[in-house]
Amino acid sequence: MVDLPERGFVKICGVTNVADAKAAVRAGASALGLIFADSPRRVTHDEARAVLDATKGEILRGAVFREGDDEFIEAHLEELDVEMVQIHGVLSDGLLSAIRMRPVFVVKALSIDDETFHTFDESKVDAVLIDGPRPGSGVSHSWDRLAERSFRVPIIVAGGLNADNVADTLLATSAWGVDCASGVEASARMKDHRLVSSFVANARHAFALREE
Repeated sequence: MVDLPERGFVKICGVTNVADAKAAVRAGASALGLIFADSPRRVTHDEARAVLDATKGEILRGAVFREGDDEFIEAHLEELDVEMVQIHGVLSDGLLSAIRMRPVFVVKALSIDDETFHTFDESKVDAVLIDGPRPGSGVSHSWDRLAERSFRVPIIVAGGLNADNVADTLLATSAWGVDCASGVEASARMKDHRLVSSFVANARHAFALREE
């Protein structure tokens, strides 16, 4: 298992190029996400390899999959040098066993409005990512439903987060981490480095306030 912060996890997702990955590193983010799913931010093999090679040892690097078949995911993990795997959609026992053969941090994404939010057995994974009703949309939502269930693993919150609201979100929840893609973008495949820096700084400030 890779080393992770006890608290204050900040992930910049949907990274597609080395410049944006390096911006996340300079900002002090904990992790970056490369999306291998139907998305404007989906990376090619060459784009992923360039980012992974440029950031090895500098930041936690994650591969994000959504509704992919097990063979597709396993084949990509065979080729990728990542420390984190994030699964949206079904996580079969067979896929989980295959992933567990690797020293990676396993995150299961759950939609706050989906039945699996209440029924998923979180003991199978290392963390859960709680997204909004429309994962990947960048639309903000209420976190009130987090009070309906307690989780025994760390919670990462996502959905509509940006530099302006991340602190309020963290102060209103007990989330261990935050995840942001569209909220720090100049366009769907390009990050705004100023927003990346502000998002990470504001999140870290809120984490510090929670410790006081």
